[in-house]
Amino acid sequence: MADEQDRDTFQHSSAADVTPPPADAAFTPAAPLKDAGVDFTPESNATEATSAGTLADAKQSVLDQVSKGREQAADKARNYADEGKARAADALTQLSQLLTDAAGQVDEKLGEQYGQYARSAADRVQGFSSAIEDKSIDDLVADARELVRKSPAIAVGVAAGLGFVAARLIGAGLDQRDV
Repeated sequence: MADEQDRDTFQHSSAADVTPPPADAAFTPAAPLKDAGVDFTPESNATEATSAGTLADAKQSVLDQVSKGREQAADKARNYADEGKARAADALTQLSQLLTDAAGQVDEKLGEQYGQYARSAADRVQGFSSAIEDKSIDDLVADARELVRKSPAIAVGVAAGLGFVAARLIGAGLDQRDV
């Protein structure tokens, strides 16, 4: 409705309705931008060197942060490995003690010869536990790499055995949780 009113009241203009500026009016064109103090030339070499320096500083800062993050991750991994080494050594010591305690019972039930096997096994487990406690993580990793390099079949067999044991333990834990 408002559109209809606007159309009805709109007056059309003609060329006579437009009044030109007076003839004596002075017309001054605007000054070109090149004369207005605006520089459209590329940045100077000093500015490029400054931004290149800033870029190099930013790159170095990022590299420093990445290096710092790697060091922190390596420290955490080393701490976890040290804790795991201590737990493994404790578990082996307990296993050795268990074998030693069982050797007396084996002597009574099966004979002294079989008890000696249990004692021998306990001594070997205790020696292995002591070796783990005495070596650093780096030495243990180097020993493991050397073992894999010398006899990969044994390494694959040990990995498969550990995987089987881990699967059984996890499966037993899930079965107990369901009960």
